[in-house]
Amino acid sequence: MSILPASLRNGLLALAFLTTCTLLTPLPAQDAPPSTTGAPAAGDAAGATPAAPPKATTLADMLNQGGFVMYILGLASVCLVWFTVEGFVILRANKLAPKALVARLREAITSGNFQEAWNICRANPCFLSNVLGNGLERIGRNKDAVEFIVEETALRESNDLKTNTTYLSVIGVVSPMIGLTGTVWGMIGAFKALGDNGISNPSLLAGKIGEVLVATMSGLLVAVPAFIFFYVLRARAQSAILHAESQVYRLLDDIPYEQVSGVRIGENFSADQGSKTRAARTGVSQKVSRNVTTNCPACNAPIKVGVTPCPNCGTVLDWGS
Repeated sequence: MSILPASLRNGLLALAFLTTCTLLTPLPAQDAPPSTTGAPAAGDAAGATPAAPPKATTLADMLNQGGFVMYILGLASVCLVWFTVEGFVILRANKLAPKALVARLREAITSGNFQEAWNICRANPCFLSNVLGNGLERIGRNKDAVEFIVEETALRESNDLKTNTTYLSVIGVVSPMIGLTGTVWGMIGAFKALGDNGISNPSLLAGKIGEVLVATMSGLLVAVPAFIFFYVLRARAQSAILHAESQVYRLLDDIPYEQVSGVRIGENFSADQGSKTRAARTGVSQKVSRNVTTNCPACNAPIKVGVTPCPNCGTVLDWGS
């Protein structure tokens, strides 16, 4: 359930590609400040070529300066964007329990056509249909059995929905530690360069110090939004899941468990469910919906709209208006 649609997934990949191209574009170099003395430089007086302007800095340059940890943090940032967008797309009340689906299921359950309701659940997979479908398979036992499997399935579905949101917390915790690893690695290189060359090569020492600062900053830039979106999506998931669970229990309240005792719903549904079950339903008026019903709610045999009683089991059908 946590897999994004193919169209949205391709759009995210295209966005990531365009972002990468933008970041790799060279940054404009700053011009050197003008001389305050007004006198030409010594090199200019001698007719030497002026110094070249500073080289533009690109994302690739920063990756090289930050060291190997920058590639790990880059992968973490991609996962951050992916899990965040996925969470905002999936963790919605209307996504977990679509209103149209709830209306169809309520009509089927109120009509007593539980096998049709189960078929609707299987044809429209989502949080509500997965939970309710497992509950419908056990309505022939008792109410306690239905509530037990509903709670178990809801817990499993909730954990699946919140898995990638939990990964945001992991990214938020690990990213500063990865940046710190780059910091320590850069400091080791800086002191090694200082020990080998003394202060005769300050550019090498400055490069190592730059590696320390870039790695630390990158780790924090990944960790801060990861924590923010983790708490936002966790609250969003809790609200959407509670809404979907409430819709499931409202639909289950319409089931007369005493009347459907022994009925099998689901893949093992059979038109011949035993003489005891058919006898209990023979002559009993069953309300049937003209919009969703094409099978008898008692024996699931194909019937024509408006026919009563059922030609197969003799159940009196109330087709309503």
